[in-house]
Amino acid sequence: MASIDLDKVLDKAWADKSLPEILAAPVDALKGVSERQGDLLKEAFGVKTVADLADLKFAHWARALAALDSAR
Repeated sequence: MASIDLDKVLDKAWADKSLPEILAAPVDALKGVSERQGDLLKEAFGVKTVADLADLKFAHWARALAALDSAR
């Protein structure tokens, strides 16, 4: 089972929310992502929510390529 310290990855306003609320939140709910960066992600890739970011095919491809490299 996966776990994560929400205080380390979410802005304070989101740390006490439920997982469905977090996944539906705008990407700027993630610590270190500004509202402007969220707007740019929306403009470039159609990413509106944390769930959208998690499902971004380009991120999946990059993660797969990195995994291939670490398997060498």
